Amino acid sequence: MIDHCLTLNPSCARGWHWSALLRLFAGQPEVAIKHFQNYLRLCPRDRMATHLNVIGEAYFFTRRFDEAVANLLASLELAPTFPVTYRVLASCYAHMGRLDAAREIVRRLRAITPVVMEPATRYRNPELRELFLSGLRLAAGEET
Repeated sequence: MIDHCLTLNPSCARGWHWSALLRLFAGQPEVAIKHFQNYLRLCPRDRMATHLNVIGEAYFFTRRFDEAVANLLASLELAPTFPVTYRVLASCYAHMGRLDAAREIVRRLRAITPVVMEPATRYRNPELRELFLSGLRLAAGEET
């Protein structure tokens, strides 16, 4: 339906945003990045925390960890209580080999919620889900 919406109205910024999010969850992070860039082009002043989180997640799943970190940190500045961002950032740091930074992010996450690990069922691609969860397990250590 979202593709049909964008065919009918390719200038629908929210349509590109939702398409990016759905593509991310469907395991198409490269497409998600392109659709998110379309959204930002159509809505250049909209830099909400959740939007930065989505692009950070997409970069994470394409293993562009440096770009993911930059967006996830910017997202945390705008929404310091959004736990998903902490989880993805911790996993990202773990995959970069920055375990001290990953563990610090997990410590900050625990100040917000006792739930560090999650099932991550929103990520439909099992390989991408495992990329996320394996990094998060590494960041959380044996305490989870």
